[in-house]
Amino acid sequence: MTAVPAPITAEQIEFAPYGEFESDCPARMGVDVFGNSWLPVVVYMLRDGPMRPSDLRAAIGGISQKMLTQTLRRMQRMTLIDRHRYAEAPPRVEYELTEAGRDLLIPIYALGDWVDKHGRAVGAGRMGPEPDDD
Repeated sequence: MTAVPAPITAEQIEFAPYGEFESDCPARMGVDVFGNSWLPVVVYMLRDGPMRPSDLRAAIGGISQKMLTQTLRRMQRMTLIDRHRYAEAPPRVEYELTEAGRDLLIPIYALGDWVDKHGRAVGAGRMGPEPDDD
């Protein structure tokens, strides 16, 4: 099993200067990666090593074959996973995280920590009455 990295605090991170809200700001790409609800789930499921698509789909639950295929293709284009096709009968395909994909586990674990700390309050707030607009 892979060791879980220690959480990184905001004070430990130094970013290259970009103009505020620039269209080419690298943070937009990060938001886009997490904007796809299935991509972080697939990264997390691949954390222990290569998996076949059918095993991924069974482990994830709730994802359609079409959405899994689209997510895997997108991740491959983004160089987050490698696709390995084995010349067997029947052919076997496995997907494995690249270094960039493994590095995504850091913010995924951090998000999990945040949910552990604040998930109930945020969830309860989402179900409560809308705040008044002053």
